[in-house]
Amino acid sequence: MKRTLDEIGMYAMAAKPHMQLLGTTKKNQALEAVANALNEKADYLIAENEKDMQAGKEAGMHQGLLDRLLLTKDRIAQMAEGLIQIAGLEDPIGEVLSMKKRPNGLLIGQKRVPLGVVGIIYESRPNVTADAFGLCFKTGNVVVLKGGSDAMHSNIAIVKVIREALRACKVDEDAIQLIEDTDRAVTTALMKRKDFLDVLIPRGGAGLIRAVVENSTVPVIETGTGNCHIYVDESADLDMAVNIIFNAKTQRIGVCNACESLVVHEKVEKALMPLLKAKLDEKSVEIRGDEQVQESVSGIVPAVESDWGKEYLDYILSVKTVSSIDEAIAHINRYNTGHSEAIITRDYANAQKFLEEVDAAAVYVNASTRFTDGFEFGFGAEIGISTQKLHARGPMGLTALTTMKYIIYGNGQVR
Repeated sequence: MKRTLDEIGMYAMAAKPHMQLLGTTKKNQALEAVANALNEKADYLIAENEKDMQAGKEAGMHQGLLDRLLLTKDRIAQMAEGLIQIAGLEDPIGEVLSMKKRPNGLLIGQKRVPLGVVGIIYESRPNVTADAFGLCFKTGNVVVLKGGSDAMHSNIAIVKVIREALRACKVDEDAIQLIEDTDRAVTTALMKRKDFLDVLIPRGGAGLIRAVVENSTVPVIETGTGNCHIYVDESADLDMAVNIIFNAKTQRIGVCNACESLVVHEKVEKALMPLLKAKLDEKSVEIRGDEQVQESVSGIVPAVESDWGKEYLDYILSVKTVSSIDEAIAHINRYNTGHSEAIITRDYANAQKFLEEVDAAAVYVNASTRFTDGFEFGFGAEIGISTQKLHARGPMGLTALTTMKYIIYGNGQVR
């Protein structure tokens, strides 16, 4: 039975003290039980996901979004493995980060504690349901999920499996709740529920993130879109560059860490572009280039100004020619979304310059932007990739779901 927002808030607040009292051993046992249950119920999850996939296809959903929506046995196994990894990570809750003695004898320290009740609004990525649960659960937080209507069957099924596993472990199943009402008014109302939400995290496209940031009265951790660049420097190994760009562009097109924009030094542009186009043609990638790119190889679509700042989530790549690393960095800092940027170079000084001057949450040297991911960073999973600079930045793992409180020991001091 669907719960109203008021009912969800009531149950979340009731589960909050229970979650904050759970010990690390019990949390890890429950996470492992949930992981096993997801694998055991894979056929059920895939069958429910197929309902969403079929509806998406009938509605003409874009290929990149269908890819985000799809559940396979491998993807379910990855979700489960993420929970196992989270269980194996050190529990940050209760960690005392500092303890200093004041001249009056007071001992003042900082202790890491849960945020409380975390709300997450996200689009058609059912894997987020399991990832969000795992990270919030390990950090003693209750999680209230508002997934996209396109993935409702998938999300209901995943949450059902998780709640059943928690109940079997004698853990409060209201540690995770899913808002099943698809009315947009409910999403807007959730943004105002400071009475039970401690923080709200949007995870999705630019429109969703903007709506949450502009309308929420609950504190927001902003996860950003990904107009990610790769800059091919004049000293780059071109074979390496082609392989990295191909991976970053085509391995999964519907993700925020995919490469959308390529910046190429003019000294290697004529040598690189024929090699790169031949490789990208294997996946029918459309290249939108400036005039120099169009002169170097045939079959290039002329780029317009809007291409430089666009997150395509499609088999499309923009290519900009530059005359120096300074011009490359200036272009990237103007058009990027603060997510992930990479340089391909054999020049140590240029690598260090790029790392220092590019303003983004993750900056790479000679590697694909596709590694900006909580699983790849060793966090087990991620709650999202923050492109803001307050509280958290980059892939948000366990510590991003905690806050601090001061603990003070005295022996009778008065002021």
